[in-house]
Amino acid sequence: MALVKVDHAALRGVFVFTPTPVQDERGFFTRTFDSDVMQSVGVDPTGFRQDSLSRSRRGVVRGMHLRAGLGEAKLVRCSSGAIFDVVLDLREGSPTFGRWQSFELDGEGQRSVYIPAGCAHGFQALTDPADTSYRIDRAHDPSEDVAIAHDDPSLAIPWPLTVMLQSERDRKAPTLAALGIFLRSSTTTSSSA
Repeated sequence: MALVKVDHAALRGVFVFTPTPVQDERGFFTRTFDSDVMQSVGVDPTGFRQDSLSRSRRGVVRGMHLRAGLGEAKLVRCSSGAIFDVVLDLREGSPTFGRWQSFELDGEGQRSVYIPAGCAHGFQALTDPADTSYRIDRAHDPSEDVAIAHDDPSLAIPWPLTVMLQSERDRKAPTLAALGIFLRSSTTTSSSA
């Protein structure tokens, strides 16, 4: 039995890693990161430089966030609670440019989503609290931070809960059009439960 199952998401270069927890009367143990599995799909696991954790209240939206310059690849997991996670492909030349995909991540399943550089990312906490872990391939440089309005009408992301709280930066985030990013065609959506 494989300890981690890999699924190719609808967006090119995005992968979902689903571990197989071993359960007993104490609870469960699971592998949340495996460099061999990452390598098997062409992701260099040695490239990750930082691990970060956010704790959010139910209804909080963080994002949509993007890194300018060389971009930033992330491996995202909800370690406790549950989140509605969204990846938006903004890579020029990508066959899935302008499309977004959502994933429900939670502490029970411990699935991880690999997000390549050039994709924007955001999530909404579905529980109180929700802990979200990020494994990032570049050191953080605030001068490269880009935020996109979570409620940009060109994206029409159906956030499942009323937005309860956001950072000031996220509340003031511009739309894609205001950033000079125009979608070639209508955005398509797809979800993975």
